[in-house]
Amino acid sequence: MRGAYRGRVPRSPLALAALATVAVPGLDAFDVRRPAQQSGGVDSAVVIDATGRRWVVRAPQDPAAGAALEAEVALLEALVEQVDAGALPFDVPHPSGFAPLPEGGRAVVHPQLAGRPLRLELLGPGPGLAASVGRAIAALHELPVALVEDAGLPVYDADAYRRRRLAEVDEAARTGRVPSSLLRRWERALEDVAMWRFQPTVVHGDLSAEHVLCRGDAVTGVLGWSEAKVADPADDLAWLLVAAPQEGVDPILEAYTLRRTETSDRHLAARALLAGELALARWLLHGVRSDDAAIVDDAAAMLEELAEHTAEVPDERDAAPVPVGWTVDDAAGVGGESAGASTADGGTEITSDDADTAEATALDETAADEGATDDDARDSGGVGGAGVGGAGVDGAGVDGAGVDGAGVDGATDGAPGATTPADGTDAVGVDADDDDEHAAGDPEDPRAPDARS
Repeated sequence: MRGAYRGRVPRSPLALAALATVAVPGLDAFDVRRPAQQSGGVDSAVVIDATGRRWVVRAPQDPAAGAALEAEVALLEALVEQVDAGALPFDVPHPSGFAPLPEGGRAVVHPQLAGRPLRLELLGPGPGLAASVGRAIAALHELPVALVEDAGLPVYDADAYRRRRLAEVDEAARTGRVPSSLLRRWERALEDVAMWRFQPTVVHGDLSAEHVLCRGDAVTGVLGWSEAKVADPADDLAWLLVAAPQEGVDPILEAYTLRRTETSDRHLAARALLAGELALARWLLHGVRSDDAAIVDDAAAMLEELAEHTAEVPDERDAAPVPVGWTVDDAAGVGGESAGASTADGGTEITSDDADTAEATALDETAADEGATDDDARDSGGVGGAGVGGAGVDGAGVDGAGVDGAGVDGATDGAPGATTPADGTDAVGVDADDDDEHAAGDPEDPRAPDARS
């Protein structure tokens, strides 16, 4: 990185288009679109060239965002090699050019990936889209951890990651806005060392409906790699376990388990559900750190609702989302006073009779529906809350550095003649019908679509 930033340096779409023409020789900019929602720290735009091909340009506003963008670029270059070698069944952004910035750092440009954001309601039984999602996540978790280490991104062992989560709970407790029942519940789970015996893997850290691109019944691309790390693979499954239809969860976990070489993680599903709940604590901390009273009040309300859900007395044991070949006991890492029962509204508990985990409370799927994201630097959380199943478990921190662009529906990268939305809106996708998926709003809000370009 060259020079020095002089405070935050925002750029207009036209300035970003000019950077794109410098970064990619021969790129003739015909049109430029700004996403409806910008992520903090990075300016982004979609540039349409004279042939109709779409390019995503990103430029950091400050040194922190610049450093994060450089780390992501290093990872993407390594991931492209994995795609070319057939190790990943989906595409990733291919950095194609760079433009130096006068204040230091550089802008990066890559072709926009094909595909449309995943629609969770389309996940159903059988070997279709749900199975493709499971295989895609499993392939990601099978990547060599050296890819992340070499890119300078965070690396955690299992116990360090457990202690990191425990520290987050302690910080949330100091706000005085977390119900005591939730604090006891989370602390019991986090202090159950047996539950945290897992093999760390490459983790995307910000998987969401907007970051998983699909075409038909197949995952075609994955965006938003700025939060990647070596950590708990359960984090990448949390958003699906708490937001996807139950009939879609089972084939996701079945395909995931069949694709993984590491199949002894009996507490994977329970940690994923816990991660969904802890996302609310990170949403609260985001509000506190940004001094946003509205976010704090919103998070506190969701935490109160979660506490009410988890306080309900379950009445019977039923089948929870469990990977194929596992028993409910094997998959669960958290069982509590009422372990093994369904929630009052029909949701089911994942339970365990493991003596090591008998003191932990049950994690119910229904409670985890209150999703959130957070900007805890490079390690935030999210679930599919308030009807939106797109927030990533670890996605909000320096998230602006990971703005990748929504997919292009019905066209491959570089296809001549691609059209722009007829209504002239700021939509990133090819079709105007996709505009509502990029509506303005706080990108950290679990109820807002993840409109990252």
